[in-house]
Amino acid sequence: MSEVEKASTSAQETAAALMEALNATDSNGTDAFNATVKFVATPEGTALAYGSLVLMALVPIFFGALRSVACSKSKELGEKACESGIRNTSDMPETITSRDAARFPIIASCTLFGLYLFFKVFSQAYINLLLSVYFFVLGVLALSHTISPLLSRVIPSSVPNKQYQLLFTQGTGENKEEIINYEFDTNNLVCLLASGVVGVWYILKKHWIANNLFGLAFALNGVELLHLNNVSTGCILLGGLFVYDIFWVFGTNVMVTVAKSFEAPIKLVFPQDLLEKGLDASNFAMLGLGDIVIPGIFIALLLRFDVSLKKNSRTYFCSSFLAYIFGLGLTIFVMHTFKHAQPALLYLVPACVGFPVVVALIKGELTEMFSYESSEGVLPASPRLTSFPSISSSPASLSASMNAASMATDTSHRRRLQAAAT
Repeated sequence: MSEVEKASTSAQETAAALMEALNATDSNGTDAFNATVKFVATPEGTALAYGSLVLMALVPIFFGALRSVACSKSKELGEKACESGIRNTSDMPETITSRDAARFPIIASCTLFGLYLFFKVFSQAYINLLLSVYFFVLGVLALSHTISPLLSRVIPSSVPNKQYQLLFTQGTGENKEEIINYEFDTNNLVCLLASGVVGVWYILKKHWIANNLFGLAFALNGVELLHLNNVSTGCILLGGLFVYDIFWVFGTNVMVTVAKSFEAPIKLVFPQDLLEKGLDASNFAMLGLGDIVIPGIFIALLLRFDVSLKKNSRTYFCSSFLAYIFGLGLTIFVMHTFKHAQPALLYLVPACVGFPVVVALIKGELTEMFSYESSEGVLPASPRLTSFPSISSSPASLSASMNAASMATDTSHRRRLQAAAT
């Protein structure tokens, strides 16, 4: 065989080996060749992903804030009805006091470090299986609660809507105590069924669209149902989580480790390779729900303050909403420039607090803003399954979700004791 033929044969063998590498897949179905090549997002794909994340972050804040105003008015009506001896079982917000706000970063840190230890000691697969079941239940309830008002507006009034009640009690006579008092109607059942389909889709496929549907529902419910009692409490909460975020992201690898191990709809994601791979894309940009809910409940408080002024203007809401857009945009810019994950609250907290304070100083309403008190009363009614704990967490504020859930649970327990006392 001549040297030319040998060279040709060698070239053919090399090409064949390369084609085998391209076509070969490992046990997980991943291209073996692609395992050594990191996908580089196109400028168009990156812009689409980040723009979509910003839009998805704004939607629950805007509509959650509007619903928090209606929720606050319902709470006041419920308190008056309770004073008259009438039980109001509508969904009630959870009020965050200054004491709750001060404890929040501490409990969040303990929860985060606990999760870190769990992932180090126990099998990640079993932990994520338990978390998947937990968030499946919460996600179905949260999504059902989110779409129920929309469905009620879409369905014509001529369609019959029957009322139901699921009641569980403990004891008899004067010692009878309500454990569950769940009132629902036909529309709620339809919403629950549709949400269940999304839940099954998420459990089986872990698809990013199903993840985002649950994430948006969690965020909207958090902004709607978690109420700060005043601006000072909001500053304490945001200031504490500002320090918490910086420490756990820049000071240790705990946040990153837990975020990579934690498989749950606690973040919004959008693929940067959507234009190339369509709905099967897998290279995601993400934004944690904590970076939406934590500033969102402060923005919702300022909207309620605007309403209390009765000036037919939404100055403080608009300023804080624009501040959030600015802070989130700055986060994305810094992250994209330095190619390193950023704690979003590092930029969001100064923006969301600073902008409204400057506006209040200019308008001479700073004292009035800090003296504003949101409704603090707690309705002594039995807990209902439609009162959902908020789930808010992320690589930037992961354990805030677990703390918010425990806070909602504690408040529901207090209501149960008050209901038993009455």
